[in-house]
Amino acid sequence: MSFSSAVKEELAKQYSKSRHCQIAELAAMIMQEGCICMNPMELSFESENPILMEKYAVLMKRAFSIDISAPLSSEDCKRMVDAIQGLYLEKTCCKRAFIRGAFMASGSMSDPNKAYHFEIVCKTPEQAQRLQELMAEFETEPKIIERKNHYVVYLKDGSQIVDMLNVMEAYVSLMNLENVRILKEVRNSVNRQVNCETANINKTVNAAVKQIADIELIRDVIGFDNLPAPLREMAQVRLEHREAPLKDLGAYMNPPVGKSGINHRLRKLAAIAEDLR
Repeated sequence: MSFSSAVKEELAKQYSKSRHCQIAELAAMIMQEGCICMNPMELSFESENPILMEKYAVLMKRAFSIDISAPLSSEDCKRMVDAIQGLYLEKTCCKRAFIRGAFMASGSMSDPNKAYHFEIVCKTPEQAQRLQELMAEFETEPKIIERKNHYVVYLKDGSQIVDMLNVMEAYVSLMNLENVRILKEVRNSVNRQVNCETANINKTVNAAVKQIADIELIRDVIGFDNLPAPLREMAQVRLEHREAPLKDLGAYMNPPVGKSGINHRLRKLAAIAEDLR
């Protein structure tokens, strides 16, 4: 099962107790996936998703005492249309229910292991804008893009998608997404640390290779006997301990020398080698 399907399956089991929230969720589902004809007044709602159809049937029964297994009467249609057209989403709980219904009808999510993407497809720019404004009230920043004569309201920020799952009350999916995000953060942190350590190791190795090349050039051209005693000792210690970091080189000197002193002597040897070149 895809992550998107798992979210919808969880949302399908989430029913609001208040009738006004039930109507809000039902209204969103009909606006996104249904069709209303005014003359003659008809309401149709069809979907290939059995979970969505089951929830639609339950909400119709609970909110309007309508059994969808029988054809809707004109009176039932009028009650439904009046409720949808007169819908005013004032309460936070109704806004949550409306977003949940919209996602159930025409929303989807990508696998968070691959990418963060949450979207709800709308039929008209007005529907998209209304949904965008509702989602923005929950401290998210949804964008709208036109795609194949439809209008898509979407989020791509992982933390905002987590917030939206919380808004829709998909708590299990929220925790699953958070687990993925945590694993990704840990993995990225480890990769950054490894890359940093690798860069430092490469830098140290390259510096050591250059130091040894300089010292070997001095040895082959003028010999160590022509060097001052501190530099001669430095050159010999570096050749004997080719892979040692600077702080360890100092311990091999007699008497021991600090890192800054080692750096100073190696720079002098590098200058001599440069002159010889």
